[in-house]
Amino acid sequence: MNNIKTELLFQKDSYLKEFEAKVVAIIENKVFLDKTAFHPGPSGGLDTDTGWLIMPSGEKLEVEAVREEESGIAHLVKGDISTLTPGITVKGVIDWERRYKMMRLHTASHVIAALLYEKYGAKVTGGHIGPEVARDDFDLRGVKEWKDTLKWAVEEANKIIKKCIEVKVYWLPREEALKIPGIVKLADKLPPEVEKIRVVEIPGIDIQADGGPHVKNTCEIGELEIVRLESKGSRRRRIYYTVKP
Repeated sequence: MNNIKTELLFQKDSYLKEFEAKVVAIIENKVFLDKTAFHPGPSGGLDTDTGWLIMPSGEKLEVEAVREEESGIAHLVKGDISTLTPGITVKGVIDWERRYKMMRLHTASHVIAALLYEKYGAKVTGGHIGPEVARDDFDLRGVKEWKDTLKWAVEEANKIIKKCIEVKVYWLPREEALKIPGIVKLADKLPPEVEKIRVVEIPGIDIQADGGPHVKNTCEIGELEIVRLESKGSRRRRIYYTVKP
């Protein structure tokens, strides 16, 4: 099957909880749509969105996961999908409680990464954001007191978060975007085929290339709390953190 183009609605509006889309193809329990507000996981380190597809008849089909595959964005649906056919219009509904928790932690991860990059030149070498806990790995070679460094980053991040800074999202041509210092804080840089880059900016704090959903204001994040710290080697000093209820 040729690659199916799916418009990623969450990149334009991270707060879109419901949407309508046309079914383009069905392969086993995988449903491909012409547009979606579901964020695929683990793209960008974020876990998958979940939710429901609602048929014209009103029948609800559970979306267990969404994956970015070679053929396109696959919605993995649970149960009998024999009545689902290409060409019909369905309503997608996001599990918003799950998504919003991940959005808060995702924006928080940008603040932490910016602080460590600015002070230590540390890049992100891995990570995962779920609805309850986020994990980030940093290259902190040469930093002896790395645990204290990560604790400092969270303390400083909490101070910044309380300033209620508006989070901006916009697109730039690749060449223009890559002129911005620190635009890519991942150790593995952007693939060369990406022509336009989606930029997420927390003015005065961070600016980086990012394709995932974020909150509109840092105040929405709440207070960060460290769960635990681990060492997986000098290039993978690991921090697990969450937001207080």
